[in-house]
Amino acid sequence: MNISAATRQPLHLQISAMLTREIQSGVLIDGEKLAPERKMAADLSISVGTLRKALGDLEEKGMLKRIHGSGNYVNNRVQADNAYALFRLELISGRAEPTAQLLSLEKIPKPDDLPRFSTADHAYRFRRIRMLGDVIAALEEIWLDASYADAINQSTVSDSLYLFYKEELGFWITRAEDRVSVASTPDWAPDTWPLSGQHNHCGFVERLSRDQKGEIAEFSRTWFDPNVVRFVSRS
Repeated sequence: MNISAATRQPLHLQISAMLTREIQSGVLIDGEKLAPERKMAADLSISVGTLRKALGDLEEKGMLKRIHGSGNYVNNRVQADNAYALFRLELISGRAEPTAQLLSLEKIPKPDDLPRFSTADHAYRFRRIRMLGDVIAALEEIWLDASYADAINQSTVSDSLYLFYKEELGFWITRAEDRVSVASTPDWAPDTWPLSGQHNHCGFVERLSRDQKGEIAEFSRTWFDPNVVRFVSRS
């Protein structure tokens, strides 16, 4: 257990973070009943009160169901039910609900400039405009390995692809690795994109997303307007 007395983070938040990682990685599965609180506290060498604070934090995040007289149950649907749990862009002026406009969806051979991921030679390429409230915030190009679906009907795709993966394709994203840099506007950017022109630089995020089995399912590129949004990572 990676619990440190030296860190400034309160002990119950360390416990909550540890359990969060185990839930999101699938070590603790959806619906699993946790050990009795006294046993868990003893195993972690903490007080029952500290453990209950940690479990309360998980309950507030929607990752745990606490049923009086029965026990504590894992809710590993958080990544799908909270449709934007891994969304990292926020308006500089304040929070707003993200939505997306799908520009195109094609099943095509993976180009040579993609990193190697999963097993298929083809991938589904989604190109989208991402909105935060009524503000155009980002452009997205998402590559889903074709092994996850024989075909995808564009009309069934929801704003949250992670929710779509869970409900329609039967898998879910548990982890994402982001690499942030700067890039030029892509040549497919629509006229509505505020940073038009190849010499207008955008914030740029490359992401590898893993499914519940730890396999890389998706690679994505996101170009964002640093004048209106920022990249935020929380743990």
